[in-house]
Amino acid sequence: MKISNETKIGALTAIAITVLILGYSFLRGNDIFSGSNKFYAVYRSVDGLSVSKPVLVNGFQIGRISKMTLRPDGHTIVEFKIEKQYSVPSNTLAKLVSTDLLGSKAIVFAYGNSNTFAEDNDTLRADIQGSLAESLQPIQNKAEALIGKLDSTLGAVNRILNPTFQKNVDRSFMSIANSLQTLEGTTKKIDGLIGSQTEHINGILTNADAVSANLKTSTDHLNGITTNFEKVSNDVANANIKQTLDNANKAMADLQQTIDKINSGKGSIGLLINDDKMYNNLKDASASLNNLLIDLKAHPKRYVSFSVFGGKKD
Repeated sequence: MKISNETKIGALTAIAITVLILGYSFLRGNDIFSGSNKFYAVYRSVDGLSVSKPVLVNGFQIGRISKMTLRPDGHTIVEFKIEKQYSVPSNTLAKLVSTDLLGSKAIVFAYGNSNTFAEDNDTLRADIQGSLAESLQPIQNKAEALIGKLDSTLGAVNRILNPTFQKNVDRSFMSIANSLQTLEGTTKKIDGLIGSQTEHINGILTNADAVSANLKTSTDHLNGITTNFEKVSNDVANANIKQTLDNANKAMADLQQTIDKINSGKGSIGLLINDDKMYNNLKDASASLNNLLIDLKAHPKRYVSFSVFGGKKD
């Protein structure tokens, strides 16, 4: 749908009027989009104060002046709008203070120590602080006294600067000029000395270059050593050390298992070590075998007999 030009102009006019109203309300100290509490204070003089001036606490703005009304007795009722998020103690002092040398003023809240807080539409205590110009009056007096002392000091200096003093000053400048001339001669001598030692200095620089070249060669050699060491480290890391350790651990485990079987009496060695009966049988068999060998040596014919001619055995 196409919007006509008349509709566009009407919408823009409405927006402009709304912005104008909001701006005018803001300049008068009215904040339309946020709630605020109203407080009042009565001053005998509000010179330099106007609507929309800020309300400060230690330099931080918590509200603004929204309205000023003159009473029949000549005092002025000032209305403040303070944002609701800020609580104001009931014994707070609303001070009218100067903000610059031109006489502009603002309201500064000096919070009290009361545990109760002022409510909406309450009247606070008021106080008027002297203007900034009045505060600077002692400084002005001190500055005038200082200017007088400075004038006296300049007069004394003028009396000191007599012809004799000027001659002494000229003599001092001449001494300074001579000193500078001597310094110039010394500088020339140093330049000549440096010129005569130029070859020696060049030799020193040549030696320094040679040392630098040797250091570079040594650095290359050290880099080769580092590379070789890194290669050896990689070879060691790539070696089959893990498998060797695993085989060793397996062999130790098998040995431990065999020892456990022996200790538990399993197998021939275990029975031999742990079974006393088998040990005694072996001992008796050994003794019998020993006796048999002794008897065999003593009476061999009992056990071995043969005849050359095939005779009958006894």
